[in-house]
Amino acid sequence: DGKFYLYYTDSSTNSAAGPMHKQIGVAVADRPVGPFKDRSVLAAEAIDAHLFADDNGALYLYYVDLAGGFKIVAQPMADPLTKKGEAQVVIRPTEEWEKRSGEVTEGPFMIGHKGVYYLMYSGTGADSPDYGIGYATAKSPLGPFTKYPGNPIAHRGGEVLGPGHHCVIEGPDRRLWLVYHQKWDSDRSFRRFLAIDRMWFDEEGVIHTRVTRGTDEEAP
Repeated sequence: DGKFYLYYTDSSTNSAAGPMHKQIGVAVADRPVGPFKDRSVLAAEAIDAHLFADDNGALYLYYVDLAGGFKIVAQPMADPLTKKGEAQVVIRPTEEWEKRSGEVTEGPFMIGHKGVYYLMYSGTGADSPDYGIGYATAKSPLGPFTKYPGNPIAHRGGEVLGPGHHCVIEGPDRRLWLVYHQKWDSDRSFRRFLAIDRMWFDEEGVIHTRVTRGTDEEAP
């Protein structure tokens, strides 16, 4: 429709935003650099919005519902500004790595590949060096999702600490890249920096990546 939609998390003193005072809003502009105008609050007690457009044009907003814990929900959308029906929980912390430093599943990012829906996400506390990335698969954008048994696919090791909260981009040659953050040190803190590494699917549809730090690597 020629518009640019910016989904964001902000802090609110509104009681509906819950005890963590977080909510998801959306703003619209005619250009990617703005100016953006706020249009609506889409979810209270929520963070980490990601809008996914399916090949058939259907829209789904994935985000983290903070009410009662860090769980990922899927919200069908009538259009980029309007919810359709009820949101449903699709991922919650169940695995040991997701609970190591706080029971957390967050940072959803959906990607489709050969008819399969891959809901990627980050697990455990983002201030922890144990923060990592996993994924779950389904035949529908609304699930049910099955977590990959080899999770986390990105985790601490060597010089890498707390890789997580990523997105996936496609380079000029159509190869995929994982854009994420790492921690500077092993302290419980939010001192982080941006990183980018290759990501790919093998012939069996398994996602692979190799997170790095301090080495010369190829770039998009």
